[in-house]
Amino acid sequence: MRRGRRIAVDVGDARIGVASCDPDGLLATPVETVPAGKKSLGRLTAIVEEYEAIEVVVGLPRSLSGREGPAAAKVRDYAAQLAGRVYPVPVRLVDERMTTVTATAGMRAAGVKSRQGRSRIDQAAAVVILQSALETEKTSGRPPGETVQPAAEGR
Repeated sequence: MRRGRRIAVDVGDARIGVASCDPDGLLATPVETVPAGKKSLGRLTAIVEEYEAIEVVVGLPRSLSGREGPAAAKVRDYAAQLAGRVYPVPVRLVDERMTTVTATAGMRAAGVKSRQGRSRIDQAAAVVILQSALETEKTSGRPPGETVQPAAEGR
């Protein structure tokens, strides 16, 4: 297991959930919810720098069958732009199937209503993405998911 903090990002149309882990990669915790839009890449870049991240993990939405649709194409494009901004920190795409469902169920169990806690649910989804990525690396001994090539305009 590589030592160092990682940042996870759950990209949505309205909000982007962000989570981080400790340097040993044991526990993922929520960081913040960033409003989606033009300024989001700048804020995420600042978070990556502030946490001195060794990697950024972005959740890739797929259908239950594993197919990618329009939402996945948007996330791939966003991840490439982010990779250009945070270079040389690698950005990786990981499967995020069921993360929002898992996060919502966990928040509901904790007594948080979905209307009240939408931004917290986005953070919780990022936590689930990161925790899954950490477990994958611990089990396989390899970084999770696929590496994103930086977009030229992001640099």
